[in-house]
Amino acid sequence: MVVTKKSFPDLVYLNGEWLSHDSAYVSVFDRGYMLGDGIYEVIPVYKGKPFALEGHMTRFQNGLNAVAIDFNVGDLQPLLLECLRRSSLDSSDAAIYVQVTRGVAPRTHFFPEGVRPSILLYAYPITLKGFESKLAGVIVSEDIRWHRCDIKSISLMANVQANNEAHRQGVLENLLSRDGYITEGSHTSVFFVKDNTVYTHPEGHHILPGITRKVVIGLCEKLGFAFKEEAVRTDEMKYVDEVFLTGTTVQITAVTSVRVDGNEVFKTEDGGPLTKRLQRAFIDYVAAEIDR
Repeated sequence: MVVTKKSFPDLVYLNGEWLSHDSAYVSVFDRGYMLGDGIYEVIPVYKGKPFALEGHMTRFQNGLNAVAIDFNVGDLQPLLLECLRRSSLDSSDAAIYVQVTRGVAPRTHFFPEGVRPSILLYAYPITLKGFESKLAGVIVSEDIRWHRCDIKSISLMANVQANNEAHRQGVLENLLSRDGYITEGSHTSVFFVKDNTVYTHPEGHHILPGITRKVVIGLCEKLGFAFKEEAVRTDEMKYVDEVFLTGTTVQITAVTSVRVDGNEVFKTEDGGPLTKRLQRAFIDYVAAEIDR
């Protein structure tokens, strides 16, 4: 697995100011820093145009509402294009990271009153072309996360541990298994194909409602694929025909190897026919959205 070294963005928006990354600081008493008390979102940008923006901002607002952080994400939308322009990414492929924490207050386990949320926003270049040619290996681990994985919280220690184990083993992703069923990846959604039917875990508290996931479900319907929002058992993966990941940056990436407890239970040389049709359809869908 080739890992691209990441760098800091040149510019960030922090609480009303545009700053260089090395001069952007938060208080040690910011509840995001101290308690992981915040929500984030990552928005893909194709040729300078944010993709599926309404879906991303709705999920962001739903997360803030779920944890009672009083903030209207509509206030951020004018800043997104400004951020791309200021970062010289207004005609490039990129991603925008947005984070809102509860704000700065003396440390308490209950929510303090009268606190102003802290806002961080920045853009950075990413490579979105060529995803259809990438092939991924994955492992499977126990899902030890909390019971509200549908909230895109900045408290990501369990996800970080899972993804680091995948990184340590030289694969792209770690699929998570809860009560014997695959839920999702540490930072992706996962789909399976068996007997020409596409399966993925149903929405609920145990998975993030992926925006790319939703687009792919719509493409399955458009292409006439049999589709079920039905969890796949971990011990059934040896019988599936195709596996692919979806997400903001992976888009639709074919999986060619799945290892459970060190044993390879799924192996293929290439992405399967349904995965490839979905990849082509996704490319066409993105192009049409950019041209709108």
